[in-house]
Amino acid sequence: MTHPFLDLPPLSAERFAAIEDGVARLLDTRQDVLITQGEALLPLEGAIRAAAGPGTVALNVITGPYGQTFGNWLRDSGATVHDISVPFHTAVTPGQIQQAFADHPEIDFVSLVHAEAATGNTNPVAEIGEVVRRHGALFYLDAVASVGAEPVLPDAWGVDLCVIGAQKAMGGPAGVSAISVSERAWARMAANPHAPRRSYLSLLDWKDRWIDAGRRVLPHAPAQLEMLALQACLERIGSAGLDTVMARHRGAALATRAGAVALGGGLEPYVYEAADAAPVATTLRVPSDLVASELVARALESDPALPLAAGGGALAKEMIRVNHYGPDATLDTVRRSLTALGAALAEAGAPVDIESAARALNTP
Repeated sequence: MTHPFLDLPPLSAERFAAIEDGVARLLDTRQDVLITQGEALLPLEGAIRAAAGPGTVALNVITGPYGQTFGNWLRDSGATVHDISVPFHTAVTPGQIQQAFADHPEIDFVSLVHAEAATGNTNPVAEIGEVVRRHGALFYLDAVASVGAEPVLPDAWGVDLCVIGAQKAMGGPAGVSAISVSERAWARMAANPHAPRRSYLSLLDWKDRWIDAGRRVLPHAPAQLEMLALQACLERIGSAGLDTVMARHRGAALATRAGAVALGGGLEPYVYEAADAAPVATTLRVPSDLVASELVARALESDPALPLAAGGGALAKEMIRVNHYGPDATLDTVRRSLTALGAALAEAGAPVDIESAARALNTP
């Protein structure tokens, strides 16, 4: 018995390279693009361990949990790390980055998360990139949550290592990711004696065996289902138009903020300023006498498919995430999510106005 998801012909090197070229077009980059066979943590960690080591002086920006992870990797690689931590309800500013360089002019590596889906904020990468470029540091960016929801432009922004994943705004699976690599990032890796080699984390192995070899023979068997899904994501975005896809995410985010305020019950946007809020997901703060994880559990009883989650760790008490990305970046999903949250709040004794919330979604 044949099965369309199992009985697949081998993926050719030519097709693999063509999908990489599709990612390059999505990012509008002329840098080398590598598709990595795993969730985005693979290239995120691989890039840090390849480009940073003893002697590296890194500025690590923390606007959410992933920034904390990158700092751990940098320290584990032997780098000297200076952290900038900002409250999770806001974004880092170019001025803060400039001040860090003034305080530590030896900084030669900057790590930043573009959009933190976990906390709902987004950072002004274009402006930050100008500061980083002026100081000549290598710029590493996690754009996993932002790609497809807002512009991601490595070349225009001076990003040397830009990691994306398919599982959020691109609407694809979690098992495939990609990284764009600048020439100076390759040079930094090649000069690092501690960069992983003969390892699944090794970007340099891929460069030697794949890119420098003309992308003719794959170093190992690719994950066919994930590769085909990534290709489908690229085709779907191309068919709809990237600007249209980003506008859909932005509209869902604005509607969620407006609807939550109109809903009442003490619910309010967790990220204070709309300009700092990520289009990929909206975080909401619950009243101090309620527990976010309990409200989410009640809301999901009515519709388990809703893209609702409580914040992670200590944020599980105070934060709710509406993950309106990919196919869920629609007003209908936002409406159903707020209706379910309104019912959960009402059950907990909070005064809500579900009709006002529904009207707010359609207000420009």
